[in-house]
Amino acid sequence: MQQSGAAGGRGCALLPLLSVLFFQGVHVVLSLEIKVDGHVRGYVGEKIKLKCTFKSTSSVTDKLTIDWTYRTPGSSRTESIFHYQSFQYPTTAGTFRDRISWVGDVYKGDASISISNPTVKDNGTFSCAVKNPPDVHHNIPVTELTVTERGFGTMLSSVALLSILVFLPSAVVVVLLLVRMARKSAGLKKRSKSGYKKSSIEVSDDTDQEEGDDCMARLCVRCAECLDSDYEETY
Repeated sequence: MQQSGAAGGRGCALLPLLSVLFFQGVHVVLSLEIKVDGHVRGYVGEKIKLKCTFKSTSSVTDKLTIDWTYRTPGSSRTESIFHYQSFQYPTTAGTFRDRISWVGDVYKGDASISISNPTVKDNGTFSCAVKNPPDVHHNIPVTELTVTERGFGTMLSSVALLSILVFLPSAVVVVLLLVRMARKSAGLKKRSKSGYKKSSIEVSDDTDQEEGDDCMARLCVRCAECLDSDYEETY
């Protein structure tokens, strides 16, 4: 009976411990959730934003901290590049000195930063860690950054878009002018065959139409001149 009582006592003593462990297990999962972009691609010299958002079960206080770290490819060494606690503290040393900017808002659950003047040497893994006591347990998501030079294909697509924006209005004007001229020519042939004589009103309308055609022609010439000047500036 004594052994049974002792075993029962040990069992009762374990219950609070198990309860604490179970509560802590739920707390770890639900307390703080952080999300980032798994992979970010950028171009040399163009500002890059590293997004990081979080959800906390506790209200934001001045105890909230945010830490961004960086790890070069193939290395286990991490480098602190940004710290936040009520104020922003970007790194003042290393390759990211004076290039990290705060673009987040903790009251909106945003812990994002940006990198100015990125280079291919910035390629690597970035981690975003957020603590909002008592919510301090969370996943540690990472972002893989790839910075490259803008290739010829990207530049070509920009030139193609510019060409479309210049050519399309000119093409529409030319088509409308050709359709109008074709209709006018067909009408003249029909009237000449039937021996039709124009009235004074029709003569006036034809004069207005000719003036309109002249305006359309001048517009086409102007579009062509603009296109030539754009082409010369591009090259």
